Amino acid sequence: MDYIGKGNIAFAFFIVQKKEETIMTAKGITCEIVRPIAVLTENERGYTKEVNLVSWNGADPKYDIRNWHPGREKCGKGITLTEEEARALMGALKGVFGEK
Repeated sequence: MDYIGKGNIAFAFFIVQKKEETIMTAKGITCEIVRPIAVLTENERGYTKEVNLVSWNGADPKYDIRNWHPGREKCGKGITLTEEEARALMGALKGVFGEK
């Protein structure tokens, strides 16, 4: 998975990666990473902040931004966006950073 550098965040949703499936269960919640998109950052302990296309509990996949434990054993709180919301965010970020 590629890292997104500063200044490229508005284009994070365009990075295409090979399909990867990961299923995680925690507290009765299932998570399937339908398509990994990008790793935005990684800290010194190996935790990553990622953008992925994720299906939670078998629902339609949504764009998901959250922190992940090394090996994706656990994840932190995050945000999920529908395609419409992700496109609105992308447009807003383009307005802030400009088209590059």
